[in-house]
Amino acid sequence: MPVIWKDKKLDLGFRTDLIVENKVIIEIKSVLEIYPVYSKQLITYLKLSGLKLGLLVNFNSPLIKTGITRLVNGLE
Repeated sequence: MPVIWKDKKLDLGFRTDLIVENKVIIEIKSVLEIYPVYSKQLITYLKLSGLKLGLLVNFNSPLIKTGITRLVNGLE
């Protein structure tokens, strides 16, 4: 994902794991514990892309449904 600031494309960028149909960002992890920094990372991706919905998926969870966290950008 390129970073554009004040109409200039910067040489740095972010690597999202998956973007589905240009609507949902999916960030994949396989860790013992989900730390707040992972949610902040996904929210940053959502803000930079202008997308509204993101899923943080931890595959190191006993049940996949307990390893999915839904995050929304700009919900009023």
